[in-house]
Amino acid sequence: MRNFKRKLVLPLAFLLAANTLIGVQAQQSLAKEPARQSRDWVRDGVIYEIYPRAFSSQGNFNGITARLDDLKNLGVTILWLMPIHPIGREKKKGTIGSPYSVRDYYGINPDYGTKEDFKRLVTEAHRRGLKVIIDIVANHTSWDSVLMKHPEFYVHDSQGRITYPHDWSDVAKLNYDNPELRRHMIDMLKYWIREFDLDGFRCDVAGEVPTDFWENARLELDRIKPDIVMLAEAHKAELLREAFDFDYSWPLHSALTSVVQGHARASELRGEWEKELKDWPRGALHMRFSDNHDERRAIARFGEPAALAASALMFTLDGVPLLYNGMEVGDTTESGAPALFEKLPVFWPIAERRPEFPRFYKQIIDLRRSSIALRRGSLEWLRTSDESRVLSFLRRSTDEEVLVAVNLSNRPFSGTIEVGKAAGYRDVTPNVGPPQPPDAPPTGSALPKPPVGFPAISLEAWGYRIFRRSLK
Repeated sequence: MRNFKRKLVLPLAFLLAANTLIGVQAQQSLAKEPARQSRDWVRDGVIYEIYPRAFSSQGNFNGITARLDDLKNLGVTILWLMPIHPIGREKKKGTIGSPYSVRDYYGINPDYGTKEDFKRLVTEAHRRGLKVIIDIVANHTSWDSVLMKHPEFYVHDSQGRITYPHDWSDVAKLNYDNPELRRHMIDMLKYWIREFDLDGFRCDVAGEVPTDFWENARLELDRIKPDIVMLAEAHKAELLREAFDFDYSWPLHSALTSVVQGHARASELRGEWEKELKDWPRGALHMRFSDNHDERRAIARFGEPAALAASALMFTLDGVPLLYNGMEVGDTTESGAPALFEKLPVFWPIAERRPEFPRFYKQIIDLRRSSIALRRGSLEWLRTSDESRVLSFLRRSTDEEVLVAVNLSNRPFSGTIEVGKAAGYRDVTPNVGPPQPPDAPPTGSALPKPPVGFPAISLEAWGYRIFRRSLK
């Protein structure tokens, strides 16, 4: 019996090792391939995520349309609307239910308005040069979805009952082994492009829908409107080969939280960035973010100065930065579960108490828009004298160079950056003013930052400095 067991164990170990090797080889092969090429407006973009229920007191499309000039002036370029479809009632969570529990992919949530209201929103956004994308929840539906008349469209458990993904008991999982479901979903995506002239989709849980479905869908969508964007809510390298323009940089986001909360060294962020570069298709594009509707607000997780330091990093790294509605005023209103299932509007007047937030986001977006190096340049990491707390890097294009240093700790830093030739840099750090004392009235901008004599540099707690020079 002992020898028999040994004969079984050895082949099993061999097979496990072989499978691991095959997986590594497939990853290495994928990393040698080019990523899908994105349009310039995608690479140059700043995404603004809107929860229609929370964005305005009206909680509808008209409330968004009324503030398009504000969004244009802020400098964002791509408006992403969280799901706009009717919400399921059966097994719903909370008072209203999750917008990610979709009852009808072809419908409009009546709480948000009509199809005509939505068309006007898109038309007015386009008139201002803004792109509009909507959330598509292709992995699952509500339990009272119109698709339930086709039970074969769903995944069933061993007892033959329709089942749900993970612990998401308010939704039912779709079965992409069914070719008729695939046809239905692609036709639905085409409908939204044709009918509303949308500029693309943010695709929820994209990594759990088969990659070949997305690739086929993208081929058909491009025939209708080649100039679209698709954002994958996933961190899965193969998605960026043919189907998607960019994805979520989840590991970088997780590392950011660990670092700012004091659980990891700042250098771990660099490590996650390097893993993406090594494992993803060449030229892959990622969305950079410190906040979104799934997370506790960055200002709550990090505190006020640290939230701005985190954004300074996300807006100067390579990739496409995300601003979630309310971040620009320092709003703390939650939207992640269980708040996702309720109506909790952004409290816009809080800007009066946190004037540094609107100043910062306006200035950092303006800086990014004016800098080809920040939008499309290469990235080179620089060594600092304390890499446990401080990150520094260069963004470089043919004509200019931008140097960024961020202190991701609650202690001041005085040290050095290995910058090489340091002449010609001009300080372009947003001048936003310090956080306001609890009962203080709004004040003007901060005093000028102290001069820097590289390689020496000083950064206050959660401080950041950005410098720029011409290479012409």
